[in-house]
Amino acid sequence: MQTPDWQQALSRAFTDLSSLLEYLQLDSCESLDTLQASQDFSLRVPRAFAALMQPGDVHDPLLRQVLPLAEEMSLAPGFTGNPVGDKESEACPGLLHKYQGRALIVATGACAVHCRYCFRRHYAYSNGSASPRQWMRILDYLRKHNEIEEVILSGGDPLMVNDERLADWLEQLESLPQIKRLRLHTRLPVVLPQRIGPQLIGLLTRGRFETVIVIHANHPNELSPQVAEAMGQLKAAGITLLNQSVLLKGVNDKAETLVKLSERLFSIGVLPYYLHLLDRVAGAAHFEVEETRALEIQQALRARLPGYLVPRMVREIAGELSKIPV
Repeated sequence: MQTPDWQQALSRAFTDLSSLLEYLQLDSCESLDTLQASQDFSLRVPRAFAALMQPGDVHDPLLRQVLPLAEEMSLAPGFTGNPVGDKESEACPGLLHKYQGRALIVATGACAVHCRYCFRRHYAYSNGSASPRQWMRILDYLRKHNEIEEVILSGGDPLMVNDERLADWLEQLESLPQIKRLRLHTRLPVVLPQRIGPQLIGLLTRGRFETVIVIHANHPNELSPQVAEAMGQLKAAGITLLNQSVLLKGVNDKAETLVKLSERLFSIGVLPYYLHLLDRVAGAAHFEVEETRALEIQQALRARLPGYLVPRMVREIAGELSKIPV
């Protein structure tokens, strides 16, 4: 059987820091701490995403999201390995039940890109994702909780799962009559748009679920023509498209950047959804934007954008019943 194009593209992703820097015509910035950071949380950058970076610019906003830095090795007060309370919300291995009416399946620990600010960079995927032996327990839990009307596939990235397994999962989830909506949280359409194609779209739309895809783009430079084409295919199939971003120092902490992001998203059929304050995960303190600055940015967005293009600025606090508006 021929390997799908997206898997071939993924196999060519940069996983070595020196190779990525050479591709971007940058001098090596490796140090012992930088090397340790890349070992503690490995590098992975699809070539399609790297191609959107500016050669020779170590401060490129896309590069900054994926570049291991020595700062990751510094301990910062309040930054932990479990910043949003995933461990406490685990209903059974691979299933998080935080909020009323919906539950989240950690479909896989795999991602196409390793974002350095990832709030699950320390998550124990080996015991906490939807492995085949855990899947029946997940279904059993959902079956016993009729109040759950929406299932969220997350991870890692659920679109790293192949079409055959996704189809099997969806068929079994559809056997639960109370489930009305399927939501996928995924970065693949942005960093590996080859993943979107007729076969995937067919399996996401052939059933009875109302399907929502929440992509993750932080900067307008991420939204290439190939991403726009992928979004067009999904939108034409009737799938609701939303975007969530993270407010990141040195990446998108300027109102003009976020205005351009919202406008570009809308032009390709995606509505801005959330703008998250950084989840305080160990290793990511250098990305944090002070709340006073975040509020200034929020006011500027409200002044410059129509309301439907202003993402809701929120933070997630472990144990709360919902995201908290800022």
